[in-house]
Amino acid sequence: MEKKTAQWWDKLGRPQYGGELVIRANSNILNFDPYDASDGNIFSAWMERLVSDDWTMDPAVFDYKAHWRPSQYMKGHVAESWEFTDPHTYVAHLRKGIHWQDIPPANGREFTADDVVFHFNRICGLGDFAKSASSGVFQDLISVTAADKYTVVFKWQTDNRATIIEAMHQVVPWQCLENPEAVKQWGDLNDWHHAVGTGPFLLQDVVDNKSATLVKNPRYWGHDERYPKNNLPYLDKIRFIVIPDEAEAIAAMRAGKIDIIDHISPVQACALQKTNPEVLIITHPDSNAFSIEPRNDTAPFNDIRVRKAMQMALDLPAISKSHYHNIVDPTPCTFTLSNMPGWEFPYAEWPQDLKDEYAYNPAAARKLLADAGYPHGFKTNVVADASSDMELMRIVQTYFAQISIDMEIREMDRVSFEFIIKGHTHDQLAHRIVGPMGHTSAPIYDLMQYGKGARNNWAMVDDAGFNSFLSRALAATDFEDLRKIVREANGYVARQHFSICLQRIMAYSLCQPWLKGFNGQFGSAWSHAGGPAMLSFYLGRFWIDRKFKKSIGY
Repeated sequence: MEKKTAQWWDKLGRPQYGGELVIRANSNILNFDPYDASDGNIFSAWMERLVSDDWTMDPAVFDYKAHWRPSQYMKGHVAESWEFTDPHTYVAHLRKGIHWQDIPPANGREFTADDVVFHFNRICGLGDFAKSASSGVFQDLISVTAADKYTVVFKWQTDNRATIIEAMHQVVPWQCLENPEAVKQWGDLNDWHHAVGTGPFLLQDVVDNKSATLVKNPRYWGHDERYPKNNLPYLDKIRFIVIPDEAEAIAAMRAGKIDIIDHISPVQACALQKTNPEVLIITHPDSNAFSIEPRNDTAPFNDIRVRKAMQMALDLPAISKSHYHNIVDPTPCTFTLSNMPGWEFPYAEWPQDLKDEYAYNPAAARKLLADAGYPHGFKTNVVADASSDMELMRIVQTYFAQISIDMEIREMDRVSFEFIIKGHTHDQLAHRIVGPMGHTSAPIYDLMQYGKGARNNWAMVDDAGFNSFLSRALAATDFEDLRKIVREANGYVARQHFSICLQRIMAYSLCQPWLKGFNGQFGSAWSHAGGPAMLSFYLGRFWIDRKFKKSIGY
C-alpha cells in the first residue's frame, strides 16, 4: 500500500459535514448586486469568481490575509486556467460541468462563456451597458467575447501584462459573476429574493437589520482541493447576524453564539483573551497606516525640511506604548506594507541616515524648521473625521507644539470631511485613516496614491521623480520589472516624506476553536458583511469540529 504523504493541513483533522456557522456583521446587509459593490454585501457567498486563492497553500508560505495576492498565489476557480495569446489578449478557459443554482430564472442550466461576457460587459460599460462605478481599473479593456462555450477572450489597449493580471485577479466583490437571466428579468439584483449564483450556498432569508441565512446548495460542483474526493460544502447553514455594537458582539462570542468576529479593537481583543483563552485571536495587517497628509503644493509644506521636521517631532514608539498599549507597530512604513516580500522597502533595510529622519529628535526638528525659515514655528490646522481617533490627533498636537507648530484640530462629521477631502479643498493638513501609507492592495495601484491629479492624492504631490516611477510601472511588461520599480519607488517615497507617518494598525479577528480553516483570510471586509470577494470559496471549505465543540460545553 502506498504511504500517504503528510500535509500541513493534517493537524486540522479530517473535515466533517454538517453544522451551522454564525458570522457577525457590523452593519446592515443591503447590497446583493456586484454592479454596486458597496459595503453591506454578501453576494460573494453565492456568486463565484474566475480565479481563487490556493486552498492547499501553507499559511506559513503565504497566508492570504492582505487584500493583494501576487499572481503566483492565485489559482483557477470557475476558470480552470488562463493565458496570454499576445501582449494585448488575456484568455480564460472555463471549467466544464459548472451549473447555476437550480432556482428560477437560471433553473440549473450550465454556466458558459456567454455568462462571463455578460458580466464584464455590464460592469465595464461595454456594448449597451453603462459603466459601473466599480470598474475603474478596467478602463483599458476594449472587448470581452466568447471564442467558444468555455473560452473567454479579453482584449486590452495596454500591452502591460502585469497590469492586466492585476485587474483580472484583484480580490474585489464586483468580480463575482451574476446570472444574466436574473438581470434581464428584474433589471438589477437589489432585491435579495433575486439571488442566484453558481456557489455552494443558496440565500434563503434576509431580515432587515437583523440577519441573513444561507443554506447548502445540494448540486454544487466543487470539491475540496485538500481532499479531492470530498464534495463541497461541508456546512449545512450559514447565518450572518447584524450586531453593530462591538461590546454586544464580544458578549455573544463569549457565550459561543458567534463563530467569527472580524475587525475588532485591539483593546477588546486583549480583554477577551483574558476571559476566554480558548478563543483564537488572529492578527492581520489592516489596509493602511494612519498618517497626516500635508499639502505638498502649499507653503510651508512644499519644503521637505518642514515635512522632515514634522516627522521627527513624533515619538512613534512612545505613542504606541502609551496610546495603544504596545499592540500596534510603531515602525515607519512607505506605501507598500512589509508583508509583500520583494515589493516593499522594509524598515530593517533602511540606511541609518533614513531611519534617523523618522526617529524622535525634537532638537533636530527645530533646526530644520529654522533652516526652512520658521525659527519660531508656524500655525496650521488639520481636518479630521470626528469618528476617527481624535485622541491620537491630540497627542500629535502636543508633540508638534514642542517644536512650535501650533496645530488646530478641525473635527467634522464624515460627510463634510469627505466632501472637503475629495474636493481637495483643505488648506493645510488632513488626518488620514485610509491613506497612502502601508497599503495591502496591489502595489501598482498604490503607486497612484501620489499620482498627479489622482483623487486619493490628498497630499497634492506633483513630483517629477515619483511620476517617472508611475510611468515606468504602467509600461512594465512583466512582474519582475514591476516589482523592482515598485520597490525603488517605496524607497523614494520614504526619502521624500510626502506624508507624515503615524501608526501601523493591526486588525484583529476572533474565531471559535471548533471552526477549522479560518485564518483571517482577507478578514477586514468580513466586518462590513461583505467578506472577502471569495466568500463562497472559503465558506464552502470551512468546517466545524462538532465533537470538540460539544466537549467544551457548547
